[in-house]
Amino acid sequence: MVEPMLAAPPPRTPGQYRIALVCLGNICRSPMADVVLTARVTDAGLDDRVAVVSAGTGDWHAGDPMDGRAAALLGAEGYDASRHRAQQVLASWLDEQDLVLAMDRDNLRDLRSLGESDPARVRLFRDFDPEEPGGEVPDPYYGGDAGFRTVLTMVERTSEAIVAAVTDALD
Repeated sequence: MVEPMLAAPPPRTPGQYRIALVCLGNICRSPMADVVLTARVTDAGLDDRVAVVSAGTGDWHAGDPMDGRAAALLGAEGYDASRHRAQQVLASWLDEQDLVLAMDRDNLRDLRSLGESDPARVRLFRDFDPEEPGGEVPDPYYGGDAGFRTVLTMVERTSEAIVAAVTDALD
């Protein structure tokens, strides 16, 4: 397991951990991260203690499946992207989730505009990235397949680090 670079905040409910992943429309970055992080949580044997959800700051894709390019790449890599349906983030998540992770600084600003939030709990996803802490996950929507591959690479390594940090927080 990866040694965590950044500590995760303690769980709000002892023994349980809730993570929300947020991008703009919830059809590319955050659902890719949701699928990968959920798989890593399951691989670590934490699926009965850690819940992962994703959403977008906007509502225009609500109810839609993941972007076909993202789903195809995830499927080719052995992940199941079929269950995802886009949804909009709820302001209540700032108080309910243990960790709310934004894919970029605009998403982070939008999250913080929803209400008072604990900066330790509302952060950038890549704050946990062992290679580039504090970086942004670029939006691949308007680009080609290479952009989705780049996002997947970032998401996979960062998800490993998030699982390590959450495991420490649960212990």
